[in-house]
Amino acid sequence: MASLRIQSPAGPRELRRRSLASNPVHVGLDLVGFSSWVLPMGDHRCAGSGVVTSHGVGYVGAGRKSCPGAFLKNGVVCSFDDSGVRVSTLCSSLPSEAVSFGSKMSLVNSMGFAQKKKGGKLWWRVQGGKKLVRHRAPKHGLGKDRHGHKSAVKDDDIDAVLSGISKESSIEECNSALIRLEKLSGEKALNFFDWMKVNGKLKGNAHAYHLALQAIAWKEDWKMAELLLREMVADSGCTLDARAFNGLIYVCAKRRLDAWATKWFHMMLEREVQPNLSTVGMLMVLYQKTGKLFEAEFTFEKMRNCNIKCVNAYSAMITLYARLGLFAKSEDIINLMNSDGVVPNMENWLVRLNVYCQQGNMEEAELVLQSMVDKGFTLNVVAYNTLITGYGKSSDTQKANKVFDSLGSAGLAPDETTYRSMVEGFGRANIYEEAILYYRKLKGAGFRPNASNFYTMINLLARHDDNETAAEILEDMRAAGCQCSSIVTFLVRAYGAVGRMHKVLPILQACFNKKILLDATSCSILVTSFVQNSLLEEALYILREKKWKDSAFEDNLYHILICSCKEGGSYNDAVRIYNQMPKSETHPNPRISCTMIDVFSLMERFADAETIYLELKASASVLDMIAYSVIVRMYIKARQLEDACSILAEMEKQKEIIPDKYLFLDMLRTYQKCGLLEKLADTYYWIRKSQVECDEAMYNCIINCCGRAIPVDELSRIFDEMIQQGHLANTVTLNVLLDVYGKAGLFNRAEKVFIMARKQGLADIISYNTIIAAYAKGSNFLSMNYFVQMMQDAGFPVSPEAYNCMLDAYGKAGRLEEFASVLQKMKRAKCKFDHYTYNIMINIYGRRGWIEDVSNVLAELKDRGVEPDLYSYNTLIKAYGIAGMPEDAVKLMQEMRIKGISPDRVTYANLIAALQRNENFLEAVKWSLWMKQTGVVGCGARA
Repeated sequence: MASLRIQSPAGPRELRRRSLASNPVHVGLDLVGFSSWVLPMGDHRCAGSGVVTSHGVGYVGAGRKSCPGAFLKNGVVCSFDDSGVRVSTLCSSLPSEAVSFGSKMSLVNSMGFAQKKKGGKLWWRVQGGKKLVRHRAPKHGLGKDRHGHKSAVKDDDIDAVLSGISKESSIEECNSALIRLEKLSGEKALNFFDWMKVNGKLKGNAHAYHLALQAIAWKEDWKMAELLLREMVADSGCTLDARAFNGLIYVCAKRRLDAWATKWFHMMLEREVQPNLSTVGMLMVLYQKTGKLFEAEFTFEKMRNCNIKCVNAYSAMITLYARLGLFAKSEDIINLMNSDGVVPNMENWLVRLNVYCQQGNMEEAELVLQSMVDKGFTLNVVAYNTLITGYGKSSDTQKANKVFDSLGSAGLAPDETTYRSMVEGFGRANIYEEAILYYRKLKGAGFRPNASNFYTMINLLARHDDNETAAEILEDMRAAGCQCSSIVTFLVRAYGAVGRMHKVLPILQACFNKKILLDATSCSILVTSFVQNSLLEEALYILREKKWKDSAFEDNLYHILICSCKEGGSYNDAVRIYNQMPKSETHPNPRISCTMIDVFSLMERFADAETIYLELKASASVLDMIAYSVIVRMYIKARQLEDACSILAEMEKQKEIIPDKYLFLDMLRTYQKCGLLEKLADTYYWIRKSQVECDEAMYNCIINCCGRAIPVDELSRIFDEMIQQGHLANTVTLNVLLDVYGKAGLFNRAEKVFIMARKQGLADIISYNTIIAAYAKGSNFLSMNYFVQMMQDAGFPVSPEAYNCMLDAYGKAGRLEEFASVLQKMKRAKCKFDHYTYNIMINIYGRRGWIEDVSNVLAELKDRGVEPDLYSYNTLIKAYGIAGMPEDAVKLMQEMRIKGISPDRVTYANLIAALQRNENFLEAVKWSLWMKQTGVVGCGARA
C-alpha cells in the first residue's frame, strides 16, 4: 500500500464529481430535446459567475472557484452545497418581453420566498417569518413522483398558464405555455397541443412536437407517438433529430422499458437520424440496469461509428461484461477507451478498479488506484471497499487490513459494505477469529449483515465445528427477517459440505426447533437432506414430531423421500419410510404405491409388491399408464409372464391409455417371450398408429421382437426407415434379419445385411451360422461352403451348428460322400457331437433303411452318456418303419414311457405310418384310437 502513495487533501473532502455522461438524464431540457430554451451546462465546474436565463428564471453563480455543477431541472436551478446536498433557488428576472399570465407576478413572489445570501450559500426566508430555511429541489422534478408520473395539480395553476393565451399569441408564447403545462399535466399539455394544431401553431415548430412526444411517452401510448413522428415530418415540415427520439427514450429509461427503448433507437437509425451523447448515455445506462448485453453491444458499436464519446457507455460495457464474468472483454473495453482518448470520470475509474478486484488481480488494481490519485481524484469509501474486496478475493488479508486501517487517515468512516467485505475476505481465507471479530464489529456499528455474510459465517463455523456461535448466527438471521426455510437451507448446505450433517439437528433444537416443526418447507428441506446423508433416524424424528398438517404436501414429501432412497439403492430405508407414512385404505396415493411396487421388485419381494398392487386395484384409484407400466415390469422381473400379459390385456381395454415408449418396449419383449406372434403384430401396428417417436432402441426392439410376426416387406420397410434416420442396428437385429430373409429365400437381402454387419464389425459367429443355415436349407452348397470358408477367414472356428447344417443339407440331398467328409472334418477338428448331430445321422441313415448304421449311432450316443431325446425317438420310429421293423418301433414307444418322455403328435404319426407301411392295420387303428384318448389331435402319417 505504501507504494500507492494515497494522499488526502487537508481541507474538506471533494464533492462527488458529476458529469454530463455520468447522468445523462438529469440536466433537464436539453437532454430530452429542448436545448434552445435552456442553455445546457456542459462543464459542471463553474469558473466565476455566470447567468443562465430562461424566460423569467435566472441563476446567479456564487462565484466559487470549484463549485460543483449547477443545472436547471423542471424550472428550478439546482446546485450542490459543501456537504454534497443538492439545493435549489429561483431568482427573479424580468422577462425580455411581456407575457400575459393572469397575475403577471414574478415567479419568486408567487412562490412566497425571498432570498438571502449567508456564508456563501443561498438561503430563503419565508415571508412573514424570521427563520432562515434552505430549500431542497424536488428530487424527481416538479409535478412528478419518483417514477416520473404526474402528480395531482390544481386547476388554478393550469388556468393561470392559459389565461394569457389566445389565437393571436405567438408560437414562442404558445411553446412557453406548453412547457409549463407539460410539467403540470400531460393530459392538459396534449389538449393544448391539439389546440395549437387547430390554430396553426405547429408549422415548423419542432419544439412543440418534442414536448408532445414526451407527454405521450409518459402515457406509454407508443402507437400515437409513432403517428406523431410521421405527422411532424409530413404535415408540419419539421426535421427529425435526436431530440425527437430522446424524449421517448428518456421515459423508457426511467421505467426500464428496454424493448421499447431499443425499438425507438432502431427507428432512429432507420430514418438516418444521428444519435447524440444523451441518446447513447440513456440507452447504455438502461441496458446496464436490465442486463441486456446484446443490445448494449449494438448501441456501443453505433456510438463509436458515430464518433460519440460517452464515458457512461464505456462504464456500462465494462460493468456488463464483469457481471457475466467476461473479464477479458471488460479489459478490452478499458483498452479501447484508452485508445479512443476518452477521459475517465470517477465512476469509470471505480468500474475499472472493480474489474481487476473481482478477478483478484491486485497488481492491475493498484495501478488503477494510483492513476486515479495521479489524475487528481480523491478516493472515496467506494474505492476503499472495492480494494478490500479485491484483496479478500486474492486471500491477501494483511493488505485488506491495511486498507481498512487507512480509512481513518483519509478522513473516511467504514460503512456497512466495508465491514461486509472484511467478513467475506477473512471468511474466504478461512481465518476464523478475524471473521468473527469483523462480523461483531459490523453489528456493533449498527449495520446488519447481508445474506452473503450469513452464508460465509455459517460455512466457516461448520468447518471449525463451532455450534454455539452457529446458534448465534442463526438468531441474527432470524432477527434480520430471514425465513426459516432459508436458514435451514444455509445450515444443511454448510454442514453437509463438510460431512457434519449429524450436527444440524442439535443446533436447530438449541435455537428454534418449534418454529422449524411448524414450517412445512423447513421440515421438507431437513428430512430430504437427512435421507440423502443416510441419517434416517433424524428424518423419521422430524416426520413424527412435525406440527403442520397438509395431506397433499405430506404425500409429496413422502414420495420424494422414497424416490431418493430408491435412487440411492437404500431400499430398506424406503420401506421404513413407507411403513411410517400415514395411509388411507380407500384412497392410497397411486404414485407412492407404484414407487413401492418398484422398490419391492428390486428387492425381489414380489409378494409384497403384488399385495400393494391388489390394494391399489381394490381402492377407488384409477390406474394410469405409469401404474400399468410399473406393474407389468414387476411381473416380468418375477418371471410371471402370463400375469404380465393379463395386465396388458386389462390395460388395452381402456382406450384412453396410450402407452409410452418404455411400456411399448416391455409389451414387445413380453409377447416375444410368450411366443404371441399375433399380439406382436398388433402391438407393432399400434406403435405406428400412436406415432410414438422411435429412437434407436425402439427400432432394434421392433425388429428383434416382431421380425417373425410381421410380413417381410414391412420388416424391410422399418429397417430401411431406421437406416435413413441415422440409427445403428445392433448385432441381434442384424441376425434376426438374416434369419428372416434366409428362411424366406431372400438371399440377396440376406447378403446385403451380412455385408453391412461385417463392415460395422457386428458380425459374430451367430451371423455366420445363420447365413450358412439359410443356404444349407436352400441346398445352395456353393454359397454355403463360401460362407464356411469366410467364417474361418474371420478367425471363427467352424461351429457345431454350421457342421450340423452342412450334414443335414448333404444328407437330405443324398450327397453321402460330402456327408461323410463333413463327419470326418468334425472328428479331426475334435468338434463334439450334440443331440442335433446324432439325430441328423439317425434320420439320414434311417431314410435309407441302414439299421445297422442307426444302431451304431445309438451305441455311440449311449457310450458318450447321452440319452436319446424326443426328436431322436421320433426319427428312430420312422427309420424302423422304413426298414420293415414295426415291432422295434412299438418297443421304442414303450421305452419312451419308461424314461418319462411324452410322445407328441409326430411320434404317433410316425408309429402309425410304420405300422401301415408293414400292413399292421389293426395295430395302427389301436394306436390311432389311443392317441385320440390321450388328447393328441391332428393325426396323420408323416413321411
